[in-house]
Amino acid sequence: MASVLLTGFEPFGGERVNPSWQAVSLLTGRRHDTVAVELPCVFSRSLVTLRDAIDEYRPDLVICVGQAGGRPDVTPERVAINLIDARIPDNAGSQPVDVPVIPGGPNAYFTTLPVKACVTGIKDAGLPASVSHTAGTYVCNQVFYGLMHLLDNDFPGVRGGFVHVPYTPEQAARTTAPSLAVHRSAEALEIIVDTALSVTEDLSTPAGTLH
Repeated sequence: MASVLLTGFEPFGGERVNPSWQAVSLLTGRRHDTVAVELPCVFSRSLVTLRDAIDEYRPDLVICVGQAGGRPDVTPERVAINLIDARIPDNAGSQPVDVPVIPGGPNAYFTTLPVKACVTGIKDAGLPASVSHTAGTYVCNQVFYGLMHLLDNDFPGVRGGFVHVPYTPEQAARTTAPSLAVHRSAEALEIIVDTALSVTEDLSTPAGTLH
């Protein structure tokens, strides 16, 4: 049986919870082929923790998940860029601006997840989803880029990518932001896992996109 590593983040930016960690924890609790690891929202530690997890579990598939407050959809990310430009400090108080994730690395990496097929499957299940072409320039993008760099250089044959999930209703209650219940985000992530394990060639037809 294929093994899957899922990661989510600790809370950041003053939040008490992070739906990415809540959703992957919920999903892992009902699947025997997955493990979940919580990543620190700290630039200096996130990729070290991710590398340690891949070394320990030797998964066939890695899906990192983050919170995208303000987005209405579950959004598989298509491309990671070699740039950190933090709009707020991380949980250790660091706020890098205009620095590369990996000095000397490629400008960008594309996911190896079938993101269009994933979005189609999620929408067919009645859940909101779209393909995103920007993972931002904060720790989420750092982890996405770092993951793809690791897989490309040190773990050939392992597929991976990044997914953003919306706020929970509890987080969004004090704002006008859209939200999605944690169990629904977990359902969408399970569709992504199943699709990534079964689909090797992504769809060539247009899918909903987030620009």
